[in-house]
Amino acid sequence: MSDQEDGIILSELNDEDLVAQMFDDLYDGLKEEIEEGVEILLARDWTPYSVLTQALVGGMTIVGNDFRDGILFVPEVLLSANAMKGGMAILKPLLIATGAPRVGKMVIGTVKGDIHDIGKNLVGMMMEGAGFEVVDIGINNSVDSYLEAIKNEEPDILGMSALLTTTMPYMKVVIDTLIEKGMRENYTVLVGGAPLNEEFGKAIGADAYCRDAAVAVETAKVFMARKHNQMGINA
Repeated sequence: MSDQEDGIILSELNDEDLVAQMFDDLYDGLKEEIEEGVEILLARDWTPYSVLTQALVGGMTIVGNDFRDGILFVPEVLLSANAMKGGMAILKPLLIATGAPRVGKMVIGTVKGDIHDIGKNLVGMMMEGAGFEVVDIGINNSVDSYLEAIKNEEPDILGMSALLTTTMPYMKVVIDTLIEKGMRENYTVLVGGAPLNEEFGKAIGADAYCRDAAVAVETAKVFMARKHNQMGINA
């Protein structure tokens, strides 16, 4: 049910109530209402970064927690993420123009021979919802595709996904190539997909295996915090 059907007029809410309503609308996957809420806050002189962190990231954090705890499921989370994308489409150019800080940057793609992308897409959307910049290079990616993407994008994190037991080993090929080229230390490598587990992640030399999108976001935040701390020590 939309806010209009509920008799809620977003523009009549004060800032605090509007953000609370946007949390509910994100949870319910109401894209048009989120877009309207974003526009209202911007018109009230909120900075794009404040809208992102307080309204969108705040709301998606609740979605992510309930997904992790088994209260929400993939179809509902995809709806929430799609609503968030509507808000992000308005904010992105403004964030770039204002040079707003970001949590970090991620390149993500499914490995060579694998064309599954629902899990990968969900991770990408949830990462954006947590304030990361995400570059999705799609499916069936060779080593060269990953290398080109990380060269062009200079991410903090490389995410690889696989849904087939036959394509899982290709992740090691990518990591081994990064080691050979002396680039491995430059990136946090996160891997995920249904047939993977923690042991596999360790065995191929990934920094972490992420069971689902909510875990991927939490793990990425931990690694970015460590990176910032190290940079502070080195500075």
